[in-house]
Amino acid sequence: MTAGLGETFVPLTLRRRGVRRLVQPQAEARETHDSTFIEGLARAFHWQRLLDSGAMPSGSAIARAEGLHHSVVNELLRLTLLAPDLIEMLMVGRQPRRLSLIWFQRNPLPVDWEAQRQIVKRFEEDA
Repeated sequence: MTAGLGETFVPLTLRRRGVRRLVQPQAEARETHDSTFIEGLARAFHWQRLLDSGAMPSGSAIARAEGLHHSVVNELLRLTLLAPDLIEMLMVGRQPRRLSLIWFQRNPLPVDWEAQRQIVKRFEEDA
């Protein structure tokens, strides 16, 4: 399957592990993707695009349109502030096991990318 201009095709297989859905690359990669995390990132960047384009005036307006509590939208929008290398790490499934979407929703995220990397590094050291 080919991807159009500006699109990327990634062959994935959905698997269930308990109540969590995991996404595994169909290739022989060892990483396991957390589909909840990937979905959260995708929603965050979509919503940020809606805000940047003026299609939606605020996170609260997005929440109303999506039928969500405004805090959910605002918590996920913070993911757009992640350092690009950390986003890539999450997308390819190389994040520390205990670093989850819920952690990002419940903890403050520094805007400084180096501070973000230090947080992830602490998770790696605790593993």
